Amino acid sequence: MSPDRPLHASFAPMAAQRGEHPAVVEPGGRSIGYAALDALSARLRDRLIAMGVGPGARVGLYMRKSIDAIATLYGVLRAGAAYVPVDPDAPPARNAYILNNCAVSAILLETRFVDRLVEEFRALGAVPPLIELQDPGGGVALAQALDRADASSAAPARADAQSRPGDLAYILYTSGSTGRPKGVMLSHENAVSFIDWCSDTFRPQAGDRFSSHAPLHFDLSILDVHVALKHGATLVLVPEERAKDALHLARLIAEERISIWYSAPSILSLMAQFGDLDRHDFSALRLVLFAGEVFPVKHLRSLCALVPGPRYYNLYGPTETNVCTYYEVIPPVPDDRTAPYPIGRVCEHLRGVVVDESNAAVAAGGEGELCISGPGVMQGYWMLPEQTERGFLVDADGMRWYRTGDIVVEQPDGNLTYRGRRDRMVKRRGYRVELGEIEAGLYQHPAIKEVAVVAAPDAEAGVRITAFLSSRDGRKASLIELKRFCAERLPLYMIPDRFSWLDALPKTSTSKVDYQSLKELG
Repeated sequence: MSPDRPLHASFAPMAAQRGEHPAVVEPGGRSIGYAALDALSARLRDRLIAMGVGPGARVGLYMRKSIDAIATLYGVLRAGAAYVPVDPDAPPARNAYILNNCAVSAILLETRFVDRLVEEFRALGAVPPLIELQDPGGGVALAQALDRADASSAAPARADAQSRPGDLAYILYTSGSTGRPKGVMLSHENAVSFIDWCSDTFRPQAGDRFSSHAPLHFDLSILDVHVALKHGATLVLVPEERAKDALHLARLIAEERISIWYSAPSILSLMAQFGDLDRHDFSALRLVLFAGEVFPVKHLRSLCALVPGPRYYNLYGPTETNVCTYYEVIPPVPDDRTAPYPIGRVCEHLRGVVVDESNAAVAAGGEGELCISGPGVMQGYWMLPEQTERGFLVDADGMRWYRTGDIVVEQPDGNLTYRGRRDRMVKRRGYRVELGEIEAGLYQHPAIKEVAVVAAPDAEAGVRITAFLSSRDGRKASLIELKRFCAERLPLYMIPDRFSWLDALPKTSTSKVDYQSLKELG
């Protein structure tokens, strides 16, 4: 099959070849076969097209992971549109902003989210058509929603859209330095080139059982969902409410006979410490993939000792490139090793260069910013042309290189070692966090005069976030009040670990906040 195929094109052959084989398994044992998933997503395709959704359109997904959500994702793609997933645990105002910002043509969402979303949406503009799902699970809620729509007006059967390589497949919103999330635009070519690289590198098989730990708005989900279903394997959904339960996750891997696990290192660290791993049979597990943040060596050492059978891969890359470098960790981890493992070599479908502050290539052994080029690199940021332009380095030959913002050093063996961030973006629990967005959220508190947020490495959590505050009138909000205030405006993973009140924030000679001094305080 040609590499310029649409993202959804690999699914149809599997539906024909492995019709009864479980495609997706939900918590509690509910599952759906390939043929049934194909039929359900085709019904949604037909309904969306009847609603006027087609190539170039965006469709929002506002629901928890479920068979219904996976069918929705494929139904949107098959209609020729791009899917825009939002975090169901994020404040409704944030989700309304995202869905309004990219002008979705329709939203599929759980009924329990409707009232708050509509309220927030009306403050921004017209509410798009909604397809409500009552208590998604097993594909039943989506089927019932389509039944209700068909009862009013039947949607004629259509063929799958033949999306072009440059057409948008999905938009993933990440934390934005302006205080607003920004949409990363990924095309069919971007996604397929990455999925094909995964196929070549990890050799998935039809008998594999993939974990689906990452939520759909997180870029790790692209590997989980699309690689699994490309190869006729089974995707095992991990419920969001149990995603940090180490004992549950360890038991799930064993009982579901997971063969390919993919998550942020923080989750694997929890399992290594609290999962009672030595009590379970992990003989089916052949690959452990981790990405999104630095894996503390002491926890990686414990994990490899407790579960020595699988191959371990450190995957690195921002949402804008998905995975762009990789490194295989060979157990056991030496007792005397304290430095994190390298992020490895650039993936074969991409090219990389390390540049200095003058954009000149750095020789091996020198420190510089990693820039990536190739078919896996995003098109740009939705409706942010200036930010898109700043995000790329264009060389003398006209080639665009995405500036990752990460400082690396190329080792003598060709592997890259990560040194830190160029800007104020950090990775926390696998998510990318712009410290400026946290500041923007806290500035909305009426008692706060000044805010500065800093991050520091933490051996256990990976990164510790501290918010320094000064008060307008001397009243200092309590920790409970601040946590509650943040929870109403920010995703949980962005809420600071610590709040520190100061009479005034330190300033530089140019009257700017002195972040370096605050880091020393933090």
